Amino acid sequence: MRKTTYLLPVVVIALVVALSSVFIVDEREKALVLQFGRVVAVKEEPGLNFKLPLIQDVVRYDDRILSRDVDPLEVTPLDDRRLVVDAFARYRIADVNQFREATGAGGDLAIEVAGQRLDSILRSQTREILGSVSSNDILSSDRAALMMRIRNGALGDAAELGLDLLDVRLKRTDLPAENLDATFERMRAEREREATDERARGNEAAQRVRAQADRTVVELTSDAARQAEIIRGEADARRNGIFAAAFGEDPEFFEFYRSLTAYQRALQGNNSTLVLSPDSDFFNYLKSDTGAQADTALAASEAAAADAAGTVEAPAEEAPEPAPVEETPEAEIPEPAPAEETPVDETATQ
Repeated sequence: MRKTTYLLPVVVIALVVALSSVFIVDEREKALVLQFGRVVAVKEEPGLNFKLPLIQDVVRYDDRILSRDVDPLEVTPLDDRRLVVDAFARYRIADVNQFREATGAGGDLAIEVAGQRLDSILRSQTREILGSVSSNDILSSDRAALMMRIRNGALGDAAELGLDLLDVRLKRTDLPAENLDATFERMRAEREREATDERARGNEAAQRVRAQADRTVVELTSDAARQAEIIRGEADARRNGIFAAAFGEDPEFFEFYRSLTAYQRALQGNNSTLVLSPDSDFFNYLKSDTGAQADTALAASEAAAADAAGTVEAPAEEAPEPAPVEETPEAEIPEPAPAEETPVDETATQ
């Protein structure tokens, strides 16, 4: 009974000591074995490991890829347009021993300390790289090359912390709030200028098209008018030829027809009264059934017929008897003039 009482505490103590000398390294971790604060072993492979109980400690560090958001910083490119840049970095612990010496802590505290130092490295490199180019380069497709330059510039300083800097990315690149309004106004003015130029070019093109259309209209109208005049002249010539051929068959009937036309045009509407001299030859065909009364009437009739046809013939010589009207050959019939040209002998007295 007494042996069991002493043996049980010894077993418990031995079990505790055995358990404290065993530790497991996870595949997501790296571990350092410290003895009185000094690193005596580095455990990077996952599995079961041993240490001296009570005098050795195990410090664990995350072996996964870590992400760090850099606080937004203001940079000034070559064109003096200030920009607010928001970036982040991805890294992992490459050398656990050096990482321990650089941070002087373990676990999450060491990662926080390393993150703060990495922030300062990235901010310095970002200002240096982005300050050597223009804002257009930062906002263009060359942005990926700039991010690679920032990463390569920070690799050496990150390696001194025991870190392997995998990537640096620019999440957002904006103008400062106080510059946004001025920038928007400048952009609006630029767009309005471009719109004005486009409208001016459009109006110029419209004027060219309109001028070409007007010229085409004038050319077509002139050609159509010319063709119409040609056709009208040919039609008038044919009409006159038909009139000449028709009236040449009977010149006396032609004179009678033109006299009737003159009567119709002179006595139309309410104009039914004419004041003429007693010896006027205008109504010769109304005074005689044959159209000739005496030598004077015959001469007047011939003169009226000649004037209606556009020619003036000499009066016939006095004869004891009125001579018959000679038939004019068809070839000698003059071209008839418009009816309104028929002379009317009137005395302007009432």
